[in-house]
Amino acid sequence: MPPPLIEAAAFGISWRAMTDGDLPFVAALFATTRAHLVQPGWPRAMQAAFLEQQHRMQHLHFRGAWPDAEWLLIERGGAPIGRLYLAEQDGHLLIVDISLLPEARGAGLGTAILKDVLAGEARPVELTVEPFNPARRLYDRLGFEAVEESAAYVRMIRAPTP
Repeated sequence: MPPPLIEAAAFGISWRAMTDGDLPFVAALFATTRAHLVQPGWPRAMQAAFLEQQHRMQHLHFRGAWPDAEWLLIERGGAPIGRLYLAEQDGHLLIVDISLLPEARGAGLGTAILKDVLAGEARPVELTVEPFNPARRLYDRLGFEAVEESAAYVRMIRAPTP
């Protein structure tokens, strides 16, 4: 069951279960979060094909690793602006992914969404983030602590709220 919308509702946010029909939007959203992987000078068609392939591989991995996850599309005013994937793993609530379109970033929406996910959560909440991702500052502010770091990812956990 998706977390209740409280703080995010003030921004006109809603969410719904993602369907296969949402995959083109989700692939385009993915591309906005992974543009740094594209090599300078690649032809535009090669860039698009590479990002589509990367999204397809990630999607298959996520669905295989967490088949019972909550796959949510984040909407504002009825239009998709992001995705939120949640799963249970090892007694934790795992934020498999949270992504917003570039125009929806930096306005407090991510903070509100994550506060709603965290509100009253009795389990530790876990996520991973790339070390250079600006969202890491948000996770730090919300009480997540790094528990494992590599060159590619930082694993973070937030203890349950008493």
